[in-house]
Amino acid sequence: MIDEVGIARRAPYALALLRIVSGLIFLAHGTQKFFGFPGGERAWSGLAFDNPGAFAGIVETVAGALIVLGLFTRPAAFIASGTMAVAYWMAHAPQNFFPVNNGGDAAILFCFVFLYLVFAGPGAWSVDGVRLRSKAAERAPS
Repeated sequence: MIDEVGIARRAPYALALLRIVSGLIFLAHGTQKFFGFPGGERAWSGLAFDNPGAFAGIVETVAGALIVLGLFTRPAAFIASGTMAVAYWMAHAPQNFFPVNNGGDAAILFCFVFLYLVFAGPGAWSVDGVRLRSKAAERAPS
């Protein structure tokens, strides 16, 4: 039998894992564009800042780091989600209707995972949670 209460009690930790892992993978896309790490087919090659890929790389790097830390999670996730929606429709959809054929499946997944974080928040293990608890402690009567 499944202990639904026990599972529900662990939901904030599962949410935190989703946030951290998604943020790390997103961050890796940005660091690959700007720092050549990790190396590979899409590693840094003198990315010009007048190109939409540079904007995406900035969002991937900054928002990815914020999402991993759970700092300003909702606004960072909102910007990341929108950026991935734009990336999908500008770069992937024109190539082919099907995401599995146009290489846009990761952009779609990032878009919707980050959109979920906008509504769900950071979960456990976040700087946002620490900030919220310290504000609540300041307001509590002594």
